[in-house]
Amino acid sequence: MAQRPVIVRFYGAATKNEIRVLRVPWQAKLALREHNMSYTVYILEDQEDRTWYIGFTEDLKRRLKEHFEKRSPYTSKKGSMKLIYAEWYINKFDALGREKFLKSGAGHRFIKKQIQNYLVESNG
Repeated sequence: MAQRPVIVRFYGAATKNEIRVLRVPWQAKLALREHNMSYTVYILEDQEDRTWYIGFTEDLKRRLKEHFEKRSPYTSKKGSMKLIYAEWYINKFDALGREKFLKSGAGHRFIKKQIQNYLVESNG
């Protein structure tokens, strides 16, 4: 029997100073550890122009550090970036497929609906 994918979502925001203490609920930590979930799809938001960067990584803390230190080609040209959304996956191809979906028009609409309260607060 195929194992059903487990998705743990992170909603909120983390800035450069918060990545060392990136927190997820304890239930999510247990799921991440129990299922060896090492593939992450994440969204960063430019705090100046509100554009998004959607990416995939196997090491979120390392990748965020690269973005925040301007060592990533796309985000090095952007302003201050903030982590606003993340999903963890067991399977690499599921995560890559999700990244592709989130970059589509339907994916953008899905994310806007998921984090609508954050978007209202940050743009208000």
